[in-house]
Amino acid sequence: MRKACKVVVEIQEEIRNAAKAGVTTKELDIIAAKVIEHRSARSNFLNYHGFPATICTSPNNMIVHGIPGSYMLKEGDILSVDCGAIVEGYHGDGAFTMPIGEVTPTALRLMEITEQALAAGIDSLYEGNRLHEVGRAIQNVVEAAGFSVVREYVGHGIGTAMHEDPQVPNYWPGKPGPKLKSGQVFAIEPMVNVGGWQTRRLSDGWSVVTLDGTLSAHFEHTVAIGDDGPEILTLP
Repeated sequence: MRKACKVVVEIQEEIRNAAKAGVTTKELDIIAAKVIEHRSARSNFLNYHGFPATICTSPNNMIVHGIPGSYMLKEGDILSVDCGAIVEGYHGDGAFTMPIGEVTPTALRLMEITEQALAAGIDSLYEGNRLHEVGRAIQNVVEAAGFSVVREYVGHGIGTAMHEDPQVPNYWPGKPGPKLKSGQVFAIEPMVNVGGWQTRRLSDGWSVVTLDGTLSAHFEHTVAIGDDGPEILTLP
């Protein structure tokens, strides 16, 4: 999994360098595909349940699963990028949200809080803790800042498949969940909205946007539970 996660990190670095006003999301997808090919990896997004691209690109009020295409980035956008890779049968998965040029203070705050929420969730990943304490930690950070956590889309186990049980809610679902064990690996991925948490899926069957049209941010790491606590596998 470490090898797959290194490819994910490389994809993210290349996209961060390339994403700017005037660039299309399709161009970013081509960059990601070239990294995967160069590293002799495979995409775990392309053709997954019919998804037609190597990465997901979700600008502004789009939360997740945006299909790269003709959308041209412009000054003031924020862009969420979700990407993954398969190496030797193991999966890596990661996401980030970045500004395109100068963005509003609200957008900057949203990205900052979402990263803080991710960090809080990761800090809860230690042997003996309960799984849903991850979501409680994320939700506490988000709601203290006046934002909301998306309910319909959650984190997950990851290994020889991209999505494995158990699911990892980014909020407190009302029960503690199973005990965490050393050796487990999870994709922790809070999706945070400026407004309400409700969502709407577009007619392309994939792209998910905020119901109220407000901005959304998404950060994700693949994290292993070790004897000494969490180890983030998708750090640069």
